[in-house]
Amino acid sequence: MPKITTFLTFDHQAEDAANFYTSVFKNSKIVSTTRYGDAGPGPKGSLMTATISLDGQELMLLNGGPTFKFSQATSLFVTCETQAEVDDYWSKLTAGGKEVQCGWLVDKFGVSWQVVPVQLDDVMSRPDADGVARAMAAMLTMGKLDIAALEAAYAGE
Repeated sequence: MPKITTFLTFDHQAEDAANFYTSVFKNSKIVSTTRYGDAGPGPKGSLMTATISLDGQELMLLNGGPTFKFSQATSLFVTCETQAEVDDYWSKLTAGGKEVQCGWLVDKFGVSWQVVPVQLDDVMSRPDADGVARAMAAMLTMGKLDIAALEAAYAGE
């Protein structure tokens, strides 16, 4: 079975990103690093690649220069069980970044994330179409998703 790993290309911030991301997620670590040598193209001794594990999910980070840019076309999706988890990840990942809409944010490195409670899928798949429409309308006004507000909107409160 093939192993698929997310690969993120940074200008020169991959080492900072590796340290930051492993501090945000529990059970995370920097698995391995490689550094540029005499041949470059980065400064000798600077980080070329880092493989990190974020609670079991492997990502590879590269300092590849300014050619490649992040966009919201690609995001990392974080599933949360509780509002406390949503709040914690949201707070940490938006620090130095920006809130977007509907659970989306852009971190200080320009990487897009979605911080989403499992309850969102539950609410959006319920049989009451009017309730789903109210919950959807409420979600569209949110930056960080609020489970209680989604449930209240579904219920018509």
